[in-house]
Amino acid sequence: QVQLVESGGGLVQAGGSLRLSCTASGNFLMISRMGWYRQAPGKQREWIATITDSSTNYPDSVKGRFTISRDNAKNTVYLQSNSLKPEDTAVYYCNADLFVNGRTHNYWGQGTQVTVSS
Repeated sequence: QVQLVESGGGLVQAGGSLRLSCTASGNFLMISRMGWYRQAPGKQREWIATITDSSTNYPDSVKGRFTISRDNAKNTVYLQSNSLKPEDTAVYYCNADLFVNGRTHNYWGQGTQVTVSS
């Protein structure tokens, strides 16, 4: 069974930083794309970062403040979040495309809460 497990969320003051981690485990052959999304109360889930072997991408809302990176040897993706604002408060979800049983499947983690106080 394939799982994505996030960690690193918590409470931080505005202007502070957090580093989120997400590790993939289970029976998969390879990981292609990995990314982070977030969902604030009463809002739709929002894409905030993607990483492949060749590129990273961010929406304007987090560009310059958030950095996505990955450690392929550890099957782990990270999200370094700096200059946090109260509006960054949300549940942050890891998402990944994993090659399992001969084809690519999309998986979600369970989410980790990030709360930014003003």
